[in-house]
Amino acid sequence: MPLYEYYCEPCDGIYEALRPIREAADPVPCPECDRDGMRIMPTSFAAFTFREGYPRKLPDKGTYWHLGKEVKKRVTGRMKPFQHPEINKPVPRQRPSKGELAIAKEKDRLRRQELKRMKDSGIHPSPTRLPKKLR
Repeated sequence: MPLYEYYCEPCDGIYEALRPIREAADPVPCPECDRDGMRIMPTSFAAFTFREGYPRKLPDKGTYWHLGKEVKKRVTGRMKPFQHPEINKPVPRQRPSKGELAIAKEKDRLRRQELKRMKDSGIHPSPTRLPKKLR
């Protein structure tokens, strides 16, 4: 059954009533003063449409909502849960600092030095234990 709005002149009130379509024009008693109220045009109107399977309010700006924030494109493809590329910008990979590069270089030098010592003493390390760089 549709929902209709009615106006009561004596108490100056607007109220709603669920009525069959055939009885929509008939007066309905006011819930405040029990006098008959006449049907009026709706004072509020909510319209929506469907776009890509989702209900959309009219007017539709062509944007989407992701966790309460407005975005221009839907999430497509693989994403981390609860993240959107427009809201959660990807974090750039951090470059190693000069100190970290120096430490890595020193470790590599020490590995080579140890490998040379092992070969000079006649010990041959297994290839699986060697780093990829030294195989």
